[in-house]
This record gives sequence, structure tokens and C-alpha cells, in this order.
Amino acid sequence: MTRQLTAIVERDGNGYVALCPEVDVASQGDSVAEARSNLEESLALFFETASTEEIEKRLRNPRSSLR
Repeated sequence: MTRQLTAIVERDGNGYVALCPEVDVASQGDSVAEARSNLEESLALFFETASTEEIEKRLRNPRSSLR
């Protein structure tokens, strides 16, 4: 199954933070491109290691850090 996820990238001090609110996974980097690439890697690791139940739970109940 292919699913499109959101990547929110924001400046944080001298770097950038990238967040995927649908599964509450985040990463960081020195540039937008690095933060996004690190987020992709973090998401891949999450989907490889998380249980099916945890993945389904997070996708059903996305947490948003938008305020």
C-alpha cells in the first residue's frame, strides 16, 4: 500500500526540524533538504520496526503539533 504523508519543516535556531504529524515522527538537519532526508530515513525505520497495531493506531489518530 502506498500512502502519502505530510512533512512539515521549520527553522529551529541554526537548523531545521522536520515532522510527519500523521505518525508523530520527527527529525532534524542543518538544511531543509537534510532535515527532510533525515525524516524520510526516520519514517522508514519507524515503518520497519513498529508493530502493525502501532502503525494503524497512529494513522487513525494523527497528532498534530500545529498550534
